[in-house]
Parts: sequence; structure tokens; C-alpha cells
Amino acid sequence: MVTMRSISIVPVFSMSRYRPPAPPMAPYITVEGEQALRAELEQLWRVERPKVTQSVSEAAAQGDRSENAEYTYGKKRLREIDSRVRFLRKRLDVLKVVSEPPSNPDKIYFGAWVELEDEQGNGVRYRLVGPDELNPALGYISIDSVLGRALLGKTRDSEVRIETPSGPREYLVLDIRYTHGSTR
Repeated sequence: MVTMRSISIVPVFSMSRYRPPAPPMAPYITVEGEQALRAELEQLWRVERPKVTQSVSEAAAQGDRSENAEYTYGKKRLREIDSRVRFLRKRLDVLKVVSEPPSNPDKIYFGAWVELEDEQGNGVRYRLVGPDELNPALGYISIDSVLGRALLGKTRDSEVRIETPSGPREYLVLDIRYTHGSTR
């Protein structure tokens, strides 16, 4: 006679620090975006870092570093600055600056200003930019976003359908421009 025993398997969750790598970001940037990243790099490296380094030196000269909040904060801020500087230098090396409009301005490509109308008839205006320039307040959306990928290659009067967490959304492409505010 064979008896079956039930075996309970308890999942073991480990809290590792491993995070899967992020998907690669598009290597494109507008001229304005590149200038902004270079200005940020210059500001961090030539202005902010020397100030923080000086304040850390002054705090270290006060003696006991274990209870010196200015020293601790300054070292932390230096690490943040150095990390951002490393990122900006590496990123600027791989970015491709797109300065010319595409040969076919009737299609949506990188850098386009796109006017859309949603299902309720509301108009929205977006510019397709690289992930380094993302700024929803200005209407800049990444070409890596769901909507950005769906818009690429579309023409005027095209319908675009995307899936969002709140359900499907549809848009109609009303206009495509490659300069802000003027016709093509």
C-alpha cells in the first residue's frame, strides 16, 4: 500500500539588491537637449563640485568627523555630484544629436511637434524627444514611451491606438511640424 503525503512548498523570497538592467534608452537628442546636458555637466563640475569640496575640507578641519553633519552631508553630496558627472559624460559620448528635420516632414519622426485629438475631442500637443529631454510640463514625450513609439512613422489624419493602465486610448493626428509654432 502506497500512501501519499502532501508536501507544502514555502516560497523563499530573498531581498537582494539586484535589479534587472533597464532597457536601453534611445541615443537621440535635440540640439537644445545636448546644450542643456553640457551646461548641467559644466555647472556640476566647475561650479558646484569645487564649492562642496571646499566646504568638506573646512568641515574636516573642525576635528571629529563622526559627529560632523556638515562633513557627512558634504561627502554624500560629492558622491551624488560625481555619480551624475560620470553618467553625463558617458551619456554624452553615445548620444546622436539630431539637428536637421527628416527628408519627409509629412511623417512623424524624432523632434516632431505633433498635434493630436483624443476620443473626447480634446486637443493635445507633444514633441517627440529622447529620454534625456523628457519634460511633461513642456509637452516633451520620449520616443521610448508607449505613445512615442506608436506615433513614429504616422502621417496626418492617422489614428493611433495605445494601451494604458486605465484602458485603451485613441488619438487622431491633426498636425505634424518640425519647428515650434510655424508650419513645417
